[in-house]
Amino acid sequence: MTETFKFRYKLLKGWLWTIGILPFPVLYALSDFLCFFVRRIYRTKVVRDNLRTAFPDKSDAELKEIEIKFYHQFCDNWVEVIKMLVMDREEIMRRMKYKGIDEVKKKFEETGKQFNFFYLAHFGNWEWLACLNHWLQPEARSGQIYHHVYNRFMNQLLLDLRDQYGGVSIEMKETFRRILQMRGDGTNYMIGFISDQQPKWNSIHHFVPFLNHDTAVFIGAEHIGRKVDAFFTYGRMTRPKRGYYEIELIHMADSANDLPENTLTNEFFRLLEEDIQSHPEMWLWTHKRWSRTKEEWLRRQAEGIK
Repeated sequence: MTETFKFRYKLLKGWLWTIGILPFPVLYALSDFLCFFVRRIYRTKVVRDNLRTAFPDKSDAELKEIEIKFYHQFCDNWVEVIKMLVMDREEIMRRMKYKGIDEVKKKFEETGKQFNFFYLAHFGNWEWLACLNHWLQPEARSGQIYHHVYNRFMNQLLLDLRDQYGGVSIEMKETFRRILQMRGDGTNYMIGFISDQQPKWNSIHHFVPFLNHDTAVFIGAEHIGRKVDAFFTYGRMTRPKRGYYEIELIHMADSANDLPENTLTNEFFRLLEEDIQSHPEMWLWTHKRWSRTKEEWLRRQAEGIK
């Protein structure tokens, strides 16, 4: 980092810290105020198109209600992320609870395996998931796969927020190499894969039926899990009330090697779709999730286009 970047980043972080020290009721009032504008100007067409195609049987009124609730969740996420700058261990663990963590620790002991691969999604507040390391210690350490954010300031801020809880941040393109480096170091790892993003054309190898679409998906968690013989968990997030989340850890399999290829990938999207059907406002609808269609992919494959 250059000195200029460091200076500007400190100014940004200091400014966000002055917002973060505000109490939650004030931050949520700010979120409500911002939501009024954000839902009118930020990717509104993308959100509406996604909702309409994902839920073709819902009425316009039902879709509008989901849209409004989603933007409230979206704005809440941002003030909650800013709040991470000032939240201590006790507060983040009180507000983001993991149910079933003892069973995961026991599974490490029973299987003798070093890795648990933890399937996650852009659902609820995924940034607060970084406190997992507090719940695992001392038996294991957490890690999270992340995608580099093109804005340098935002990328550094998110890395700092995740790293403050002691977990290992692994950039997506370095995932396999880093996990191989971690193998055999004597530490158990529970590594979170946020696996609901849309892959690039040259990374598409599998499609699943998901929310009324043939959906291109990442298979990296399952693929790498076979190589290091990980066991697998799904995280089911709920929001009991504003500012509080719970993750239920659902055991998926002791090994991917005992299952047909893509079984766990398919199961992840089945479980995620259940959660989205139950609480659609909690999923991130602002991405152009289905812009790469199966038909176009097949055409590109036939023509040798990467």
